[in-house]
Amino acid sequence: MRQAFLGIWLIILSVSCAHKENFNIAWTREQAPEHFTAKFETIKGDFEVEVTRKLSPKAADRFYQLVKHQYFDDGIFYRVVPGFVAQFGNTDASLMEHWRAVKIPDEPVISGNQKGSMSFARAGKETRDLELFINLNDNAVLDTLPFEGVKGFPSFGRVTRGMDVVEKLYSGYAESTMDDPDMYTNRAVFYQKYPKLDLIKKAYLIE
Repeated sequence: MRQAFLGIWLIILSVSCAHKENFNIAWTREQAPEHFTAKFETIKGDFEVEVTRKLSPKAADRFYQLVKHQYFDDGIFYRVVPGFVAQFGNTDASLMEHWRAVKIPDEPVISGNQKGSMSFARAGKETRDLELFINLNDNAVLDTLPFEGVKGFPSFGRVTRGMDVVEKLYSGYAESTMDDPDMYTNRAVFYQKYPKLDLIKKAYLIE
């Protein structure tokens, strides 16, 4: 059973690499509508995120671009900490490099990190680019937390349907997956280490 599960992951990874090699710099200049909804289909069920652009315009634009161009398809929830956050992204290093070359300016926190809200993760100035998290609790500390010259994590969207799905994501690994180089350099090995990670089958915009 375990071998079959890992086999499925390898098939998913090969398909993912095949259709995500395409990148167009023009995508990074697309502006999001003032309001839009993205739907995520995961192996645990579906959830929807409603985005309000004025809360963090540059973040909303990047999220819109990523969803529209299938960046999160076959992505993973690689960091789920009970009572804190569910963090997700892609593990295709070459694709990530293309997107990260286009920086997003930092913005002030207008809307905080209440339960169900979504924000970009960051590691310093202009690093809100590809990794996002959904708050599993009211995390007011993230509204003002200073780090590497930047203060707070601006939320720009909220889970409006399927929060129960988000709360069911596997959290047994918690922080142990962080800083594991295999996440980006050898995904097959990474999935063997953490076989219970939950997969995003696809994400897309809802008209």
